[in-house]
Amino acid sequence: MHKPWFPQNALQPGVQSREVWGWALYDFANSGFTTVVITAVFNAYFVGVVAGGADWATLAWTLALGVSSALVVWTMPALGAHTDARRNKKRWLVVSTMGCVAATLVLALCGPGDLWLAMVAVVVANLFFSWGESLIASFLPELAKPEALGRVSGWGWSLGYLGGMLALGLSLGYVLWAQAQGQKATEFVPVTMVITAVVYALAACFTFAWLRERGAGPPVAPAATAAASGLNLRRLAVELFRAREHRSFLWLMGCACAYQAGISVVIALAAVYAEQAMGFEQTQTMALIFLVNIAAALGAFAFGYFQDRVGHGRALSLTLWGWIGMTFLAVAAQGPALFWVAAVLAGLCMGSSQSAGRAMAGLLAPASRVAEFFGLWTLATRLAAIVGPITYGLVTWVTSGNHRLAILATGLFFVMGLVLLRRVELPPAVVADHPGAGR
Repeated sequence: MHKPWFPQNALQPGVQSREVWGWALYDFANSGFTTVVITAVFNAYFVGVVAGGADWATLAWTLALGVSSALVVWTMPALGAHTDARRNKKRWLVVSTMGCVAATLVLALCGPGDLWLAMVAVVVANLFFSWGESLIASFLPELAKPEALGRVSGWGWSLGYLGGMLALGLSLGYVLWAQAQGQKATEFVPVTMVITAVVYALAACFTFAWLRERGAGPPVAPAATAAASGLNLRRLAVELFRAREHRSFLWLMGCACAYQAGISVVIALAAVYAEQAMGFEQTQTMALIFLVNIAAALGAFAFGYFQDRVGHGRALSLTLWGWIGMTFLAVAAQGPALFWVAAVLAGLCMGSSQSAGRAMAGLLAPASRVAEFFGLWTLATRLAAIVGPITYGLVTWVTSGNHRLAILATGLFFVMGLVLLRRVELPPAVVADHPGAGR
């Protein structure tokens, strides 16, 4: 008898395996954007070609990402409250996907000197990407049982890295062919943007076809929706600080903001570091990121089962220690061998830490306000995406391009995450019913 990929005992009642496939395939779809645009190709192209390798080029790139993240911080909690109230997460998921795909295609038009066009397109693309990332995450508690959140989250992350590898592999194959034909970066990099946008759009179609809209209770009236969205940041901030039952979610947000700041540096600046500090060529950098995605896929899949057994807090703590080790290896690397080891360790920790954090957020979020609280989770990760890369950019600017010192400073974010994680406590009822969920 055929054994389903997603065992029914891990899923909520009424959830079918195909629906989980649809949910996980969105991670597959959107991972190409972060892998090709943010991590492997366009970031280095922006610094070296669009900005002409100027001293302020890395800072300009990090500022563009920072502005987009600030917009996410401003809009996502209200969008989460709106989608909870109107039960229309899937509709907004379609809107965010179309926006990111369209903005990625605009990046294909950017060449030397097109600084403002490139920055605006990056801001818009990353904004829509972040909306989609938060909305798809908010479906997780509706699909998986509490004791299986780690596994199901890990399935999504691991499949996501496979999607990143597909987009990057197709792009790398095209780049190698184009270079053999004598083409320059201004000719082949725009094509990689088109490849990434097409993969994103096509793979997301399966999500739209298979994933169902759910939600606790009937839709809220439009007036109530407006009230839920209005002044959402202030109301939720007060609630998180005052409500004892949400205190751990607040600490988890702080922890996520810290360690995700470090991860954001790796995602946004890995290619820049490889080329500026290690002297990698573009094809070497793309191959490096490809290997990182393989390690991340394996780490997210295996670690999802591990964290359900040992507890999400303990599992997340282990990955943060791994990140600290990665930063020291990257700083110590004088040649490619040790740097490749650091990259593999980063990949193993990347999928694991992000999956573990998402699962913990799912356990702590109230059932009737999942999208709203995942909007807060996205707020924390987007604050991190502002602080981390801009800190890196400022360090390189102040030190006249010292990328090693900048990556060493990044390790402090992971140390801070470890400290804040110690304050996170899961509800006693959750720990009692599902021992694997505890620390």
